Amino acid sequence: MSNLQEGQPKQVLSLFDCVAIIVGLVIGVGIFRLPSIVAGIVGDGPLILLVWLLGGVISLLGALCYAELSTAYPSTGGEYHFLTRAYGSHVGFMFAWARMTVIQTGSIALLAYVFGDYAAQLLPLGEYGATIYAVLAVAGLTGLNIAGIHQTRATQKILASVAVFGLLCVIAAGFSFTGPVAPPPPSVEDTGNFSSAVLGSSLVFVLLTYGGWNEAAYISAEVRDGRRNIVRALLLSIGVITLIYMAVNIVYLKVLGVAGIAGSKAVAADLMDAVFGRTGAVFITLLILVKALASTNVTIFTGARTNYALGRDFPMFGFLHHWSAGGGAPVRALLFQSAIALGLIVFGSRQGVQTAVDYLSPVFWLFFLLTGIAVFILRRREPLLAQPFRTPFYPLTPALFCLACAFMLYSSVSYAATGALAGLGVLALGLPFLAFARRGTADDASESGPPHTP
Repeated sequence: MSNLQEGQPKQVLSLFDCVAIIVGLVIGVGIFRLPSIVAGIVGDGPLILLVWLLGGVISLLGALCYAELSTAYPSTGGEYHFLTRAYGSHVGFMFAWARMTVIQTGSIALLAYVFGDYAAQLLPLGEYGATIYAVLAVAGLTGLNIAGIHQTRATQKILASVAVFGLLCVIAAGFSFTGPVAPPPPSVEDTGNFSSAVLGSSLVFVLLTYGGWNEAAYISAEVRDGRRNIVRALLLSIGVITLIYMAVNIVYLKVLGVAGIAGSKAVAADLMDAVFGRTGAVFITLLILVKALASTNVTIFTGARTNYALGRDFPMFGFLHHWSAGGGAPVRALLFQSAIALGLIVFGSRQGVQTAVDYLSPVFWLFFLLTGIAVFILRRREPLLAQPFRTPFYPLTPALFCLACAFMLYSSVSYAATGALAGLGVLALGLPFLAFARRGTADDASESGPPHTP
């Protein structure tokens, strides 16, 4: 048997599975925390809603571009595959490095810590209780993914369904609330000045909350009738997510007011406490635990598939390119990813959500921009390729998405400052590994003949 080994990805995910994975990842703990930061930056109710709506529009533009790439080039490597095809293996390697060291593993650690913080409130385990819960979450969910895709997708549908139901309860509670709006804290002031800097800074957090719809690209090779269902899943998911986010922010404004949101450290808990008292606050805490688990689970699921693709193309990481036929999962990639995430949890410093955004955002938007540009490159390079879905209103749609990505890259670097340099610095650390990877690939090519063209 060749060392594409014991198995290959199989098309076992339905449209509903795919929607559950996307919604389960996107509607995460961010919607329970980041609206406070957005309200503090914008300072005006209608403009807050406008920014959240704009986040949905930008996500839709991106989803249309990703739908074309995912249906034309289905692969477990997702963006890694698109970037490699458009720019070559060097850019693909740097993206995989960034995803492995900054984007995905950092997100896993952050989500696990959120789970740990809330779990420790309900059942304290001492000084290191949050860390213990975080480690258990990552280890347990990695084990679930190793057990196989059938167990993973079943769990994800349950977690995503419960969490969306809980958010609908929050929305219903907010709309049914008839009491007075909470008085504004004296320390919170209306900015009263909506500028491009305010827009960019607020969108950094809004689009982080929308982040995750692009993960559909990583399961495109495992979706039944993927050439149609990937498009449907992206459009359905973003539509549902935008409606939910708009409704959630409307009820936040209705119950707490702009300054009340901006001054809150746990905006959803404050809303539920205002409507139902302590019982409501406990309910939302349980909901956040479920969402943290759902988001961590699907982040582990998709992240390992990039590492699997990296191992296929670079001998240095060849040990990651192993697919278990029995469980239907990239076991070694899952274990490797888990080791990095656990290292970040145990040894890394916890500086909070805002610092994590500073660290992740510039690298994230850099590669998002390159992926948007790839739509133009691949259309020109492969004009005869059969494309089941073509981005509507081309070239306007991908051009608008690229402009939005460039604006977000500029905004995230300007807003994050030192944190941005840290993330970009870790990205730069991948360059020496790229040099070794290039040498290994060149040696293999000289021994075995011309490289295979995908």
